Amino acid sequence: MKQQFKRFLTAILLATLMLTGCASETSTKSEPKTNEVAKEKKTENKNKEENKKTQTAQQKTPNKETPAPVTTTPTTSFSLASIPAYSGKPYVAVNDNKPFFPNNLSNKPFESYSNLDQLGRCGVATACITKALMPTTKRGSIATVKPSGWQTVRYEVVGKGSSGYLYNRCHLIGYQLTGENANVKNLITGTRYLNIEGMLPFENMVTDYIKETNQPVYYRVTPIFDGNNLVASGVLMEAKSLADNGASILFNVFCYNVQPGVNINYVNGTSSVANTSNASSKQQAQTTKQAKSTPQPKQNTPVTASYIGNKNTRKFHRGDCRMVARMSQSNKVTFNNRDSAVSQGYNPCKICNP
Repeated sequence: MKQQFKRFLTAILLATLMLTGCASETSTKSEPKTNEVAKEKKTENKNKEENKKTQTAQQKTPNKETPAPVTTTPTTSFSLASIPAYSGKPYVAVNDNKPFFPNNLSNKPFESYSNLDQLGRCGVATACITKALMPTTKRGSIATVKPSGWQTVRYEVVGKGSSGYLYNRCHLIGYQLTGENANVKNLITGTRYLNIEGMLPFENMVTDYIKETNQPVYYRVTPIFDGNNLVASGVLMEAKSLADNGASILFNVFCYNVQPGVNINYVNGTSSVANTSNASSKQQAQTTKQAKSTPQPKQNTPVTASYIGNKNTRKFHRGDCRMVARMSQSNKVTFNNRDSAVSQGYNPCKICNP
């Protein structure tokens, strides 16, 4: 019995030792797993904190590879307030007669016209004019176009042309330059005085230059409206000859949309005859000023002075006119005097005024 009892105790002890060993082994093996999970969680939390810091830094600092869009503002501007009141001259120089053009102008022929605004008014018209853009046929009818503020009426004070009608359908860029006919984006309500006395001399000057030199001219005309007026107060005309950087053609002028002897309501285009006495005095003053400003032939110029005509353009020039140097030799013809040139159908140059 004693031996059996000893064996029983021995068996119990062995079983106890085995169970203790297993528990110890299990505990030993599970500790690394617990530590590893804890380390992973710690690393994950650290990564999250770093990501948050990175995102915050990126929000504060713009990405250098995708810079924000840059907006540009015009470097030049025109203000109607800077233009003096009309005083008898059809136009006045602006910005020392230098156009508000940017640098590096394109010399390729093009023409561009602004869409009409909400009031039906024209906007800026721009072109690089070359011989290729000029018309080869006569202008067609433009009677179907009625620009903003079109309320034309006949007045005796308007004088000759258009049967005394106050308004013309004025091309911003003249037909002789680009051949635009009844283009509603290129026609404004303008007085005959604006059309003939103000704009036409500059249009003729550019036309003559291009025909005689076959060189491009950058050209822009902007109708200037005061507030919501339907009739423009005038037009800003700018031009520059590109081949010689403006040596031949360079101007920036504001042409007044007025008619001597007529009061114009620029809001809607209605009009009325001005006070007779005031109109007469203004017209007389205007005539005097124009006579003084018109170049007169020099008194000491000999009658036999030679003039150079251009067979292609049918214009004649003084011998020292810069247009003569640019003229093809085959197109030149010499006249002994001015009357001879006129009698043969040649018109005086608008640059040298022979």
